[in-house]
Amino acid sequence: MRRSYGDAVAALNTLQTNSAVIDSIRKAGTSLNTQAIPEMIEWCRRAGYEPADFDKLNAIHVAGTKGKGSTSAFASSILCQFLPSPTQSHPLVKKVGLYTSPHLRFIRERIRINNEPLSEETFARYFFETWDRLEGSARSRGEPTDKSAKPSYFRFLTLMAFHTYISEGVDTAIIECGIGGEYDSTNIIISPCVTGITSLGIDHTQLLGNTIEEIAWHKAGIMKAGAPAYTVAQPVAALDVLFKRAKEKSVSLSIVQEHHSLKTLKLGLEAPFQHTNASLAINLVSTYLQTHHGTNQHCPTISPTSLPIEFQRGCEEVRWPGRCEIRREKGIAWHIDAGHTLESIRLAASWFASCVSPSSTRHPRPPPNRPRVLLFNQQTRDAPALARALHSTLVTSLGTSLDTVNPFTHAVFCTNLTYKGNGYRPDLVAMNSNQGKVAALEVQKELRDTWLQLGGATEVEVKGTIEEAVRWVRDVAAKDGSEEVEVLVTGSVHLVGGFLEVLEGEKE
Repeated sequence: MRRSYGDAVAALNTLQTNSAVIDSIRKAGTSLNTQAIPEMIEWCRRAGYEPADFDKLNAIHVAGTKGKGSTSAFASSILCQFLPSPTQSHPLVKKVGLYTSPHLRFIRERIRINNEPLSEETFARYFFETWDRLEGSARSRGEPTDKSAKPSYFRFLTLMAFHTYISEGVDTAIIECGIGGEYDSTNIIISPCVTGITSLGIDHTQLLGNTIEEIAWHKAGIMKAGAPAYTVAQPVAALDVLFKRAKEKSVSLSIVQEHHSLKTLKLGLEAPFQHTNASLAINLVSTYLQTHHGTNQHCPTISPTSLPIEFQRGCEEVRWPGRCEIRREKGIAWHIDAGHTLESIRLAASWFASCVSPSSTRHPRPPPNRPRVLLFNQQTRDAPALARALHSTLVTSLGTSLDTVNPFTHAVFCTNLTYKGNGYRPDLVAMNSNQGKVAALEVQKELRDTWLQLGGATEVEVKGTIEEAVRWVRDVAAKDGSEEVEVLVTGSVHLVGGFLEVLEGEKE
């Protein structure tokens, strides 16, 4: 087998994907879920590790429904302020790991060191080291070395990330859960330094249950005795479960309030709800620093009213593409957010409303009658429900601040296929979609019909690829001739990843 980055991506794409695992659980019932950790431990052993080996990572473990990626990014950005640099004469760390999912453009985005994705060369090296260890274990047992000798897609990447961070000797690794917590592949960590649970909502019900209490139970699974835990304001029913599980586990659980200093900072992620995520990250990082560097005279402390300069810079300099992000080109302001659950779609809608409402001063505002365009897709969830939530939130948020109660003058619904001629970059291949439905544009036509039923005078279009949808939006902007058309791109991480690929690909 060849050993390039492209070869690694191709090999990874042969493994069972997350949604294939979910489908198997749907058919078998939730009992399969309880086997996730024992199975993951066995995969670790086949790769030459015991779970206790990962205690060296001094992990900051993060679970939640909304904001776990942003919280992890804030934590990484803050910790990286303590790396050796011209502005840091008293560094406290040398290497900071960050493991998140999913990725936007490149698979290697999931495994970062010092806020940078692994290089293609480094990714390929650690990928094939992990791959070879698993095949070697199978061979020694007299078992086949084919696909059955490797775990599923997400499990493999988790195992590879832990192997990478152990090999690189990171001081700490910020580990974002994939789904849930109790049975998530990342929850083989025995002794994290600290754990955090972000805002909770209803999602992944096939795995986690249909109630906020059931979901809170799963998320609380990452709490471990001896490691402080933090969460944010939650529904009362969720908090009851979190505190009950914390007591059972002999864990000190605290509710984080928004830090006062954030009111005067311009966060790198600007939406108002990001203050909650930043505040949680501040407490997670502070706990790590006090635990491992508290005796160092240069280790800063936080107070309810002030933040050390490193924490301030970390919050201001954080970058997390595709989340509350605005990119501008001639005639268009692209508002990009990868919200894909009911709760996150509502937050994305509120953020967009704050950007386009004439009463806001956060960004230059267009006249009320200037075009507002929606570029949307969601291929595997209840897409019409998400579209309706987006519409109702915007109508409520905008109120009568615009000449029309219709939130968009134009809307385009497309598949997650990136390019008309070339399909996907290998990193963006999605095996979890019904390709027949994609080709027939079934979901997109359903979204079109749903949007038209909501009323208003929106001009609606359906396109087969993201590239075509972007071209259509640009045509709308060119024909209008306005100074700047406001566009919201949302509904799916895969959509946003392909959208950024189109924009960035034009520059490369």
